[in-house]
Amino acid sequence: MAQGISKFVNLNIWTYFTFLNWIPGALRMSEAEIIKHAGLDSAVYLRIYILGLKIFVPISLLALMILVPVNVSGGTLLNLKKEVVFSDIDKLSISNVSPGSQRFFVHLLMAYIFTLWTCYMLYKEYNNVAFMRLHFMASQQRRVDQFTVVVTNVPHVVGHSTAETVDEFFRRNHPDHYLTQQPVYNANKFGKLIKRKERLQNWLDYYQRKFERHPGRRPTTKVGFLGCCGRRVDAIDYYQGRIDALNRKILAERQRVLKDPKAIMPVSFVSFDSRWGAAVCAQTQQSKNPTRWLTEWAPEPRDVYWQNLAIPFFTLSIRRLLISISVFALIFFYMIPIAFVQSLANLEGLEKVAPFLKPVIEIKVIKAFLQGFLPGLALKFFLFILPDVLVLMSKIEGYISLSSIERKGATKYYYFILVNVFLGSIITGTAFEQLYSFLHQPPEQIPRTIGVSIPMKATFFMTYIMVDGWSGIANEILRVKPLVIFHLKNLFLVKTERDREKAMDPGSIGLPENLPNLQLYFLLGLVYAVVTPILLPFILVFFAFAFLVYRHQIINVYNQEYESAAAFWPFVQSRIIIGLLISQILLLGLLSTKKAANSTPLLIFLPVFTIWFHYYCKKRFEPAFRKYPLEEAMEKDILDKASEPNFNLKTYLADAYLHPIFHEFECDEEMGEVTASKSEYGQESPYRCESVPSPSPPHYVYHYEFEP
Repeated sequence: MAQGISKFVNLNIWTYFTFLNWIPGALRMSEAEIIKHAGLDSAVYLRIYILGLKIFVPISLLALMILVPVNVSGGTLLNLKKEVVFSDIDKLSISNVSPGSQRFFVHLLMAYIFTLWTCYMLYKEYNNVAFMRLHFMASQQRRVDQFTVVVTNVPHVVGHSTAETVDEFFRRNHPDHYLTQQPVYNANKFGKLIKRKERLQNWLDYYQRKFERHPGRRPTTKVGFLGCCGRRVDAIDYYQGRIDALNRKILAERQRVLKDPKAIMPVSFVSFDSRWGAAVCAQTQQSKNPTRWLTEWAPEPRDVYWQNLAIPFFTLSIRRLLISISVFALIFFYMIPIAFVQSLANLEGLEKVAPFLKPVIEIKVIKAFLQGFLPGLALKFFLFILPDVLVLMSKIEGYISLSSIERKGATKYYYFILVNVFLGSIITGTAFEQLYSFLHQPPEQIPRTIGVSIPMKATFFMTYIMVDGWSGIANEILRVKPLVIFHLKNLFLVKTERDREKAMDPGSIGLPENLPNLQLYFLLGLVYAVVTPILLPFILVFFAFAFLVYRHQIINVYNQEYESAAAFWPFVQSRIIIGLLISQILLLGLLSTKKAANSTPLLIFLPVFTIWFHYYCKKRFEPAFRKYPLEEAMEKDILDKASEPNFNLKTYLADAYLHPIFHEFECDEEMGEVTASKSEYGQESPYRCESVPSPSPPHYVYHYEFEP
């Protein structure tokens, strides 16, 4: 009997206690090893969770030991039982303190302590991350992006090509350090042809393997829409013929781009013989016309988003204006479903507004589901597709690097969840819950009701943290979503081993979605630290488990798509400062409704101090994330010359920013030899069909997906 059961049930009890063995492994690797293994971006991303614990552990201890007893002993809500809807958790909030009470001086003191502690930790962390960034850049081996700037909005000169104009300008204005340049071609059409060829090649490989398994019968396919209609033909011959025809189009398009001067965009990657020369060019104005010869540090090659380099300067301004309007409209129209979802957070309030729903709502199963999980789950569903949409909008805006696209996408997502998840939840929830009270009390009592009701949304946010945060972390370690997506792709899209490898790609951390969610939890912790301290333990649990899980994922799962040397940290700092300001303003408004005339004016100094602190940190540390110190650049240049005096830097940089149109192009007899052996400005070109080694991993394979 036991043997029969053991076939279906694991009877080894010890295995049920070893399922958390991944935690010691995740903690074993040091921060320096993580930087070496996954890059500085990953290490600094983990420090955000540590920062959350450093800020909120002391705040939680003080709030739970001091503020909770002060709030519980207030007893105000018991006297307002007929006027407002509240729960037992609300008795632990500031709403339970009677108006005009001297107890508000305790909340005022805690607000000052929490603000000072948060600013102190932010200052220390900003200082540490800035030092880590400079140390990381100083300790790196030679990289092509350290010697290269990207030049945009190159003016057109009659009788000169873009390459000749760039070459002449930099030889005249940077005669001592200018080395070489790489023009940028508008190869977007070429990239589409390559993608189409790859799809056809996948089908050809699929039918060839199918024929190998059944050599007695050649596979067939229909030539109509999606292979569902039309005449039936030999599948191998059909796809081989389409690939041959497409190869001829690819060759013709390639030659057109090479020979057509209009295919060269007013953009160029310009390289210098030293880091010092590149730093001077990237950080100074090149022309008396500030809209021409715009220079900035070039992203590393795998970080370049090549499609956007072909966008004209004027079109960029139009695109960004339209995207800004679209984002505003997106935030506005999302308020409609959010308002309905938040009305379900307190069913008693909904019953007062719509009494006819009471028989359905009072069913225990439905009531538990609606009140406990539906608001958070519905809100999560609304937010599920949003990060990808906002990243797509950032790509349309025309940013030239993946890192900047993800940062801009994260910024849009943060403002969305700030307005819709946080402010929208407070405003709509208060309106639905207290509609009955607003209609049946004197007008002078409405401000008092609002002041009491704002802290009551802590119940919803506790549910949200559990549904979105805790279950999200569990889903992250189990990777349920990628597993489902993989099996769907494997069922409907995968035809070859190449397709299967792409379907199994774990991707990267996902900063456009994870960073704004992190910043929302900082906001909730700072806002409710004084108002409803019982929410803080939920925040601590999230930060602790998220740190462990993402440490494990970074070490063992995720790939690093690019390295920006923690360029996103100023955005993290500023979002936490915004959360701090919101918490102070909300507390100021709340106390003003509680007749705390003696203590409320003292809160005015907190926003002033926070804004001063933000600008101080911005001037003190942000230049390390925007500029490269000339002193550091010169030291690295001197060290390189001393260690490798005969190093050929021009050869090293020659194909570093090679456009995808020239990279690892597949040659065959039908396509012939590539005839372009010299570039427009007379230098020998490495643009041939054989594989060309590059000093940096080429990221354009992720965009155009070239076959080796």
